[in-house]
Amino acid sequence: MSGMLYLCATPIGNLGDMTPRVVDTLRSVDIIAAEDTRNSIKLLNHFDIKTSMTSYHEYNKVDKAVYLVEQMRQGKAVALVTDAGTPGVSDPGEVLVQKCYEAGIPVTSLPGASACITALTLSGLSTRRFCFEAFLPSDKKEKAEILEELKEESRTIILYEAPHRLVRTLQELSDALGNRRLTLCRELTKKFETVLPTTITDALAMYEKEEPRGEYVLVIEGRSLEQKREAQQAAWQSMSIEEHMAYYEQSGMDEKNAMKQVARDRGVSKRDIYQYLLAK
Repeated sequence: MSGMLYLCATPIGNLGDMTPRVVDTLRSVDIIAAEDTRNSIKLLNHFDIKTSMTSYHEYNKVDKAVYLVEQMRQGKAVALVTDAGTPGVSDPGEVLVQKCYEAGIPVTSLPGASACITALTLSGLSTRRFCFEAFLPSDKKEKAEILEELKEESRTIILYEAPHRLVRTLQELSDALGNRRLTLCRELTKKFETVLPTTITDALAMYEKEEPRGEYVLVIEGRSLEQKREAQQAAWQSMSIEEHMAYYEQSGMDEKNAMKQVARDRGVSKRDIYQYLLAK
């Protein structure tokens, strides 16, 4: 192998999900960069992989990326693994990938397990369009901004959450989104895998009485396009026609096009808007 980065997906629970291609690659590379070497050594031992490891995690991702890129410049092959799932998804792997491209080092991905995709396909909710938010940020202001954005999100929403924060997150989702359909997935691919189609309100009531256990993926129904249209229509109706016209004219529209857009927004004819303004 020449200098190159291999993104190697590892099981999210069931060791049977490790692909032969990943096993062969981990045996062949010069270095395995692991999010937690104490966790990954168990995986390597199971598959009798003897390749040396180095740590690569959130707290050393920049300095260690520089070191790994230099190793690849010298012709060494590096495999990146995360604690579980696909590297670069909700982990610091994206930094190493960026550094490789900046240095002209090729990168390839060896696909495999991914908790977000596994949960989405199990959810029973729409899979055609979805957005992945991973863990909501701990910063209150940033979290509030994201929740505000998610209010209007029409795609299926996927979140990760730890058990000790689940009730708080469900309450925040309830406050921001209202009651939506929700599928709770926990311990995916493991012995006690649970998939529970429910609602945000019912899940919150359940876990206020029952202690959450295991790692969770929350798959949440997006706001329907019809609901968004109705909400927008209500917003326009709350404005006077003069305010509505001013909104578009201040954005750069001329009067003629503003009248067309106001009429479209309010579900009336352009002539109705013209006659109303003429009467004023």
